[in-house]
Formats: sequence, C-alpha cells, structure tokens
Amino acid sequence: MSIIPFQPFFQRLLTATDIASQRDLADALGVHRSAVTQAKTRNAVPGKWILPLSRRYALSPDWLESGVSGRTGRGRPAPNLRPGRQPAREDAVLIPKVAARLCAGGGSFEAEAVPVAEYLFPRQWLARMGSPAALVFMDVVGDSMEPGIRDGDMVLVDQSRTAISPHAVQAVAVLDAIYLKRVERRGDGILLHPDNPAHPDMELAGDELDTFRIIGTVVWLCRDFR
Repeated sequence: MSIIPFQPFFQRLLTATDIASQRDLADALGVHRSAVTQAKTRNAVPGKWILPLSRRYALSPDWLESGVSGRTGRGRPAPNLRPGRQPAREDAVLIPKVAARLCAGGGSFEAEAVPVAEYLFPRQWLARMGSPAALVFMDVVGDSMEPGIRDGDMVLVDQSRTAISPHAVQAVAVLDAIYLKRVERRGDGILLHPDNPAHPDMELAGDELDTFRIIGTVVWLCRDFR
C-alpha cells in the first residue's frame, strides 16, 4: 500500500466530517492521541484507519486515502449496520468486536483495531458499564490473569478510561504488542502485574515508557461454560 500523507488526509476529514482536531480524530478511531501525533510526525497515515473512518462517516475509502473518487456521504457518523439487518434501535447499541487480541501472557501482536463482529446491547445497561461510544469487545489469549479472566474469554473494554488504576484490569500496548494486566506506577517506571502467580511482573522504564499506553479498562467479560 502506498504511503498516505497525513496533512491532505487530515484536511479532507476537516472538510467532510465533524472532526475538528487531532483529539477528535483519535476519539473517532478509538486510539490514543499519541498515535495521531506519530502519524503526523511520520507524515504517514496507517492504512487500517481508512476503513473505520469511511464506515463511521459514510465516506468513500478511495477518497479518504487519496482524494480521488467522490467522497459520498454527508460526513456525519453513519449508523452501525449488520449485513441484511436494520440499524440498532434507539434503546440499543451495536458494540464492535475488533481483531486485536489481548494477551494475558507474553504479549499479542494481533493489534488490528478492525471490527470483525458486532453485538447488540441495551443502551441503558451499557451506560452503567461506561461510555457506549468507547466500548469495544476483545478476545483474551493466555492465562496470566487467571482465575478471574481466562484464556478464551471475551472482555468489554472502555477505551475512554485510560488513567492508571491499580485495582482495575487494563488493556495496554507496549511497542507493537498488547497485554491484559493490572497497571501500577513504580518509582519512575510502570509495573504490569498479572493475577496468576505463575507469571512474572513486567517492569517498564526509560525509553520503554515512550512505547507504553493504556488502551482502556476492562468493565465486563463474557465466558462460555465448557
């Protein structure tokens, strides 16, 4: 895929959507603001941003990527649709499940934030869980958070809750890997702590902290009885 220059891409979003700042872009994508800053610094937009934005704002992916082929749509968030289904009712919300998988162990490199499924939940119930617009489902791989969270569980993550909370279980990114851990500040560094005593803590310090971010906080989990 060819490189997508940041500034023309961002200008297209400013003119065609309700996005008015880099913070708005990060919120629309469900990523940390640093990801947008890095894209601007590198002058290269990640290709995986195109499809979620085109779906959200009913815009042509080709137009978002290169400015060619009419933009289509009206630049307002598009309704979430499932193939052959009607849009979610006013009292319900479709929550996406993304391809990224949270590793409760050595770290998962499956970090794509591309939706692979959607689940319909009552809006009132979701509001108790967190910010409905920031909620996303992710699969868990590994046993480092057992017994509370097990290999194969699916967790609901509130991406608006990105402050360190030692008593919470949080989805975190370090370099290109993502983990499910408890997060604590330890002096000038960060400690990633598993619940399973068979797994060691991870200590981050120095330059490692530049690659660390909290994706969100786990607020609920789904489990098959098997």
